[in-house]
Amino acid sequence: MSSTAPPLSVVVLAAGKGTRMKSRLPKVLQPLAGQPLLAHALASVAALQPAQTVVVVGHGAEDVRAAFPAASVTWALQSPQNGTGHAAAVGLAPVERDGVTLLVTGDTPLIRSETLHALVSLVNEQTFALLTCVVEDVTGYGRIVRDAAGEVVKIVEHKDALAANDHAVLAIHEMNTGIMAAPTAWLRGALARLTPHNAQGELYLTDVIAMAAIDGLRVATAQPDSEMEIAGVNDKIQLAALERKVQLAEAEKLMTAGVTLADPARIDVRGTLDCGSDVFIDVGCVFEGAVKLGDNVRIGPNCVLRDVTVGTGSVVHPMSHLEGCTVGEGVLIGPFARLRPGAALGDEVHIGNFVEVKNSTLAKGAKANHLAYLGDATVGERVNYGAGSITANYDGANKHRTVIEADVHVGSNCVLVAPVTIGAGGTVGGGSTVTKNAPAGALTVARSKPVTIANWKRPQKKT
Repeated sequence: MSSTAPPLSVVVLAAGKGTRMKSRLPKVLQPLAGQPLLAHALASVAALQPAQTVVVVGHGAEDVRAAFPAASVTWALQSPQNGTGHAAAVGLAPVERDGVTLLVTGDTPLIRSETLHALVSLVNEQTFALLTCVVEDVTGYGRIVRDAAGEVVKIVEHKDALAANDHAVLAIHEMNTGIMAAPTAWLRGALARLTPHNAQGELYLTDVIAMAAIDGLRVATAQPDSEMEIAGVNDKIQLAALERKVQLAEAEKLMTAGVTLADPARIDVRGTLDCGSDVFIDVGCVFEGAVKLGDNVRIGPNCVLRDVTVGTGSVVHPMSHLEGCTVGEGVLIGPFARLRPGAALGDEVHIGNFVEVKNSTLAKGAKANHLAYLGDATVGERVNYGAGSITANYDGANKHRTVIEADVHVGSNCVLVAPVTIGAGGTVGGGSTVTKNAPAGALTVARSKPVTIANWKRPQKKT
């Protein structure tokens, strides 16, 4: 909002239980694209830079507040819950300044800030603004009733139109989105005048539209660019349908930017995905948090990447899981590899099948190709880490670090008991359990002497 515009307050209605969700989780905390429904709505209103944002909570209020510990909002509790008009009054009570109030619903996650700004811009002391949308299927929605001159005179809820058998109203396809903006001072008075004379016996927020007309305020309307913007979520079927719409839109955005997707219907972005040029993503991949893929990166099928940066030309083979890590250029990972938080791979590192890396750095050209674990380790350049080898980094109380210097060769099935250092150019013989520092350039073998017992008989099952 400009500096000359009246102060903008936003009231977000987020008190509903969402009975049809069949979930203990409050409706506005149901996830969409990796974020609660309410998070999407709050992001849109935050872009307007309002003077104050009030979130009205009811069912699961403590859970909702706990989910947004850092949110710069005022919380208002609606108890008992007596309809949308009552919720709006509860939300307006802590608003500190007059000016303009925008009312939005917490279960309309895809509303764009540009659409909200256009709606708010219509409001002045003599004008109330309402966001409407013409849709094919209006079942369950309030209808926008206009007079002969095309001016909005009231909203009739679907249930009330059915109860009155009002076919003319039921035939209207312009629906109420539940999003509106009004002069704050007038809205306070209008909400105080609401009465529960309707099929639900509740205070309807929509009744303020008729009041505006009676009070001489013009009811201006705005429309979203697409029906998807105002899509509400009432059950898991609608939530899943909206999820696919969101993901398809994200897939189209990626492809427009030059990313190749094996199948745009089989990708899930639950955060942000920033891709360089000529990136290829195979089917069934999930991206969470903030993920950045450099030029010519290839992601194989059914991989999960969360808060990861992958350098130019690197390949993540199928079924790999990467979280909280950084990957250099020209790296090969997987299949079936797991990089845990704190893993940092230098250029040209190879991490093979069934290898797990946690809180470890691997310098350029290091390799751990098979069935291995590196935890709390510092691995130098060109190290070859053998199949079945592990760093024993935990003593039952504390974590300890293993240092493997450049050009070390660790044989198969070794245990490096931290804290321990393997000197540069050293070799650890297969099957060794190393508990002391190994000198540079030397062969270290730490295993028991083989014993053979002749004519030994295996135990037999008792009959």
